[in-house]
Amino acid sequence: MSVPQAIAWNEQGEAHSLRWQSEAGIPPPKKLMAADDRIGADEAYRLACEGTALLWRGDFQNARQLLQAMARRIERKPRKLPLATAVPAEAFHRYRLAQVQRARTLGMLLLPFDDDYRIPLRRSPDVAQACVEAYGAATGPFVASLRELLGVIGAHEWRKKGVDVPALGARIHPHYGVFAPVRGEYVDLVAKAPLPPRCELAFDIGTGTGVLAAVLARRGLESIVATDQDPRALACAAENLTRLGLDGRVAVMAANLFPPGRAPLIVCNPPWLPGRAGSSLERAVYDPDSRMLMGFIAGLAGHLAPGGEGWLILSDLAEHLGLRTRTGLLAAFDAAGLVVLGRLDARPTHPRAADSGDPLHAARAAEMTSLWRLAVR
Repeated sequence: MSVPQAIAWNEQGEAHSLRWQSEAGIPPPKKLMAADDRIGADEAYRLACEGTALLWRGDFQNARQLLQAMARRIERKPRKLPLATAVPAEAFHRYRLAQVQRARTLGMLLLPFDDDYRIPLRRSPDVAQACVEAYGAATGPFVASLRELLGVIGAHEWRKKGVDVPALGARIHPHYGVFAPVRGEYVDLVAKAPLPPRCELAFDIGTGTGVLAAVLARRGLESIVATDQDPRALACAAENLTRLGLDGRVAVMAANLFPPGRAPLIVCNPPWLPGRAGSSLERAVYDPDSRMLMGFIAGLAGHLAPGGEGWLILSDLAEHLGLRTRTGLLAAFDAAGLVVLGRLDARPTHPRAADSGDPLHAARAAEMTSLWRLAVR
């Protein structure tokens, strides 16, 4: 959760100050002016690029249309050098920088919130439940970006509808800030990998929504300990497992990686790309300095029961982007006293893998998701 900060501005000759809300931890804008339906998209975009935030006082739906118009102007802006001409690592870093700049610009359109999560604007939707799910009980009026609110609303819809998981024959309902299991290939790998003999206990490290723990329980394991250090993930996993009727066989525990003891099967699906996460949701994608990946590899031997297996589910996208090498990964296994028993691979099925217009298309098209079966040497 972000540390509370205040945003201050002058409006009609009066000084104002409210709590600033940003889940990504973005500091409040230093320059702010009130704006309404009279401002045009070109002017709004220019001000946002210059660092001036707009506190919206007009119609809510018009604010949404203005945000879309600003996004179109970003997309029309020519790149100084096409990403396709850069080496993969450089292309990736420039792509991330462009995404950060885009988020910063679009985050300059701000909304006021009353102390009950009501937005005091014309044609504003009822967002109270969505905000409670994301932020908790209301604690007073605040200011947040429209872009963040749209993310909160989207997460609320995901949570209501859930994500169909064919390997489970059921739906998983992600909470705000917890990554949804939309990449089904990694779930399918866990569903079909051969279980170690006499396997009744498993650890699911970094459980997130609890989807892999649920798959293991449906495969017949009697006891599973699912760990995470994110309170949102722990609550999400517990709710999903209860909904699926599996809470009696899966214990959800707060832990940094491993729970106490040993297990014949330990499963981990760490973030696939080394890098700094810019938001709570990105923590499921970016692993700073590969800390979770290397922590799992280094600690696995000390938590496996004799004859047990560790399943590491990992995409090789980082290798194709030049952010990690296969040699380095295998060296980490060897240094931790691990051997590779086998590997199951799956090609990605998400639309971006086939989108030739994606700036990282070459790496995405070559990507493979693997389940590495590891054992103590």
